[in-house]
Amino acid sequence: MTNTTASTDIRPFRVEVDQAELDDLMERLARTRLPQPAPVDDWDSGTPNSYLRDAVEQWRTSYDWRAEETRINAVPHFITEVDGQPIHFIHVRSPHPDATPLILAHTYPGSSVDYLDMIGPLVDPVAHGGRAEDAFDVVIPDAPGYGFSNPVTETGWTMARVARAYDELMHRLGYAEYGIHGSDNGALVSRELGLQRPEGFLGLHVLQLFSFPSGDPAEFERLEPQDYAGLKHMQWFQSVGGYNTMNASRPQTVAVGLSDSPVALLAYSELFNSFGNGTSLVPLEKILTEVTVNWFANAAAGMSRSYLENARVEAEPQVNASPTGVAVFKDDFQTIKVFAERDNSNIVHWSRFEEGGHYAAIERPELVVRDIRAFFASLRG
Repeated sequence: MTNTTASTDIRPFRVEVDQAELDDLMERLARTRLPQPAPVDDWDSGTPNSYLRDAVEQWRTSYDWRAEETRINAVPHFITEVDGQPIHFIHVRSPHPDATPLILAHTYPGSSVDYLDMIGPLVDPVAHGGRAEDAFDVVIPDAPGYGFSNPVTETGWTMARVARAYDELMHRLGYAEYGIHGSDNGALVSRELGLQRPEGFLGLHVLQLFSFPSGDPAEFERLEPQDYAGLKHMQWFQSVGGYNTMNASRPQTVAVGLSDSPVALLAYSELFNSFGNGTSLVPLEKILTEVTVNWFANAAAGMSRSYLENARVEAEPQVNASPTGVAVFKDDFQTIKVFAERDNSNIVHWSRFEEGGHYAAIERPELVVRDIRAFFASLRG
C-alpha cells in the first residue's frame, strides 16, 4: 500500500501489495494446520473444517488477488489525517450536477470494499436506469482500525469520535451538506451523526437500528407478529455472536492469532456466512476479498479494539431526531419499529425486503441503492 508523508492534506492512495507479501500469504495458506474437527463437522460450534478446507483451496489456487486489486483501484482512493488518525477513503464524484454528497459507512469485519458494487449506480444513476436527480457523490471511509485506516494512533476512537471525524472529512472535501448510509458498525456511526446533527447534515439511512426492549410492558402490547420473530432472531444472534464479547474485553489477545494466521482471520469472519445458518448470500470470492484486504492491512487488532472502545463508554441514552430511513432485510438483524421509534423520533422511511441479509450491500446492492435513492428523494420533497 502506498501513500505519501503524513499530513492533513488529502493525498492519492493506491492499494499496491508487494509480491513478497502475496507470496507470504500463499506460503502461510499452504502450511495451514486446521484444528481437530468437532464430532460433527458443521457450523454448530463455529466455523467448520470442511468450509475452511474448501475456502483455503480456493484462496490458494483460483482466487486472483491481482484482479481484485485492479478492481479496487478502478475508483479513486485517498488518505488524510483527521484528529491525528490516518483515514483512508474512496471518493467518487458524480458526473451529474447537484449530486447529493453521501458517506457510505461499512460493516464489521468489512471495509470500504463493502460498497464497490454500489458506486456506479449511485454516482451515475442515468447509466444504470435511474434519474439524474438521484445522483450522489460518494465518500467511503475505512473507520479507524479498519482496512487501510491503520495504524490506530491512540485510544478513544468511539463511534461518536468516528462520526466527528467523518464530518470533518466531508467539510475538508468541500461539502456544505451531506447524508450517510451505514450497516452494522456503519449503522452505529450513522446514528451517532444523527445524534450530533452537525451543520449541513441531511439525514441517515441504515440497515439496522439497534434498539432493544426497555422492559416496559406497554412496548410489547404494540408488537406485531413479525416483531416476535425479530426478538427470536436477536436471541439467536446473541447465542452465536461470541466475537462481540471477546472483542469488547480482550481484543489484543484475539488479534495475535488473527494477525498471524490468515485462516484464523477467515474463520473469525464467520459473520459473513451468517454464522453458517444457511441464509448468507455473500459469495466466497467476496468473503475472500474482504478477508484479504484485512490481512494485508493487518487490521485485526484495530477492528477488534473498536468494540472495546465502545464498551467502555458510559453515556445516557439519547434520542436521534435527525431524518432517518431504515431498510430491513429478511435475514438480517430485525429492527423492531416500536423500539426503534422510541430511540429515533424522526423515522421518515421504512422498507422491508424479502431477500438479503446482514451484508445486503454485497448480496443485493441494487436493492440497497434503490432504497437509498428513495430515502433521500423523500427528504427533497
